[in-house]
Amino acid sequence: MIIGFYINVSHQDGNEVLIKKNFTKQSNDTIPRKLKGQLGRPATEKPKEGLSLLIGQDVGNLEKELGKPQRIDQTIYGYQWYIYNLNFKRYVQVGVEDNHVVAIYASGEDLNIAPFEIGQPVEEIFNTQYIDTNVDITIGSNTYRFELNDTDINLRPLIQLGDIYVQLYFDKYSGELSGVRFLNAETLVKERGYELVYHGELIEPPIPDEILWESAESGTEKEIFDITNVLRKRNGLRPLKWDEKTAEAAFKHSKDMFETSDFSHTSSRYGGLSDRLKAANVGYQSAGENIAANYTDGPAVVEGWLNSQSHRESLLNKNFTHLGVGVYQKYYTQDFIQIIK
Repeated sequence: MIIGFYINVSHQDGNEVLIKKNFTKQSNDTIPRKLKGQLGRPATEKPKEGLSLLIGQDVGNLEKELGKPQRIDQTIYGYQWYIYNLNFKRYVQVGVEDNHVVAIYASGEDLNIAPFEIGQPVEEIFNTQYIDTNVDITIGSNTYRFELNDTDINLRPLIQLGDIYVQLYFDKYSGELSGVRFLNAETLVKERGYELVYHGELIEPPIPDEILWESAESGTEKEIFDITNVLRKRNGLRPLKWDEKTAEAAFKHSKDMFETSDFSHTSSRYGGLSDRLKAANVGYQSAGENIAANYTDGPAVVEGWLNSQSHRESLLNKNFTHLGVGVYQKYYTQDFIQIIK
């Protein structure tokens, strides 16, 4: 994963890049064994209440509990996100594949995400949950091991609750739980959000064609916009308004980074942020930009930006009034502007 630094048109630039490896195949003889301290430890029980119990249920039960979604977004992982965004304090995305729930991302403060709570102190979670550097999964004759590094453990650990897997997104600045993602085993392997060692067949998502990419990109842009406003509302700030011209400029920059393999705020073809906004006929008082690459999806990239000081400053800048988001494949651009009327 790569994150680009925050830039304000009228201020200095920072520089911050985060990179993470993906997955490796190993033979039978090199599959690592369980850590000594983990031997004989019973698996954590599946929750008895909360949103996680929707994993594996059909759409009928989902809509009985949450109602009809406000929007359905495509993904490149074989499922669709059912988006519930009418209330920032109840914001949730539910992944549906073959008419069944396979993933849930929740960041609304009023949601039941037992055994966790949004805003729960990280220290409390570490004291009550078994968090390991390795998570092992067996699906049929295939074995998978997710290997978490120190950053993963401290910012987005992965734990098992019965047959459900949970990614916890910690806010390192507040010391609280910011978001949570519940997944079944197959979806976790397809998304590969951590370094993966496996033996057997690797479960692959469908290869996206141009139409699927475009649909998924559009959905991801909206999700980044939604989650940004969830975080702003949580921090006592007014939500941002969508600006289409700014979004078009952001999309062109994401596409330019993909085409040139140049991960930067300054394009060799189109210049810096002020140049690109001017070309898009965007009027503004001040502006800022976040970029990222190679994240799993919209929720993952926003949670990543939240844990970088410069990106956090743009997400939670009280002066910005509008936002445009542009996604091209796995390149992400967030352009913030302040409009004074």
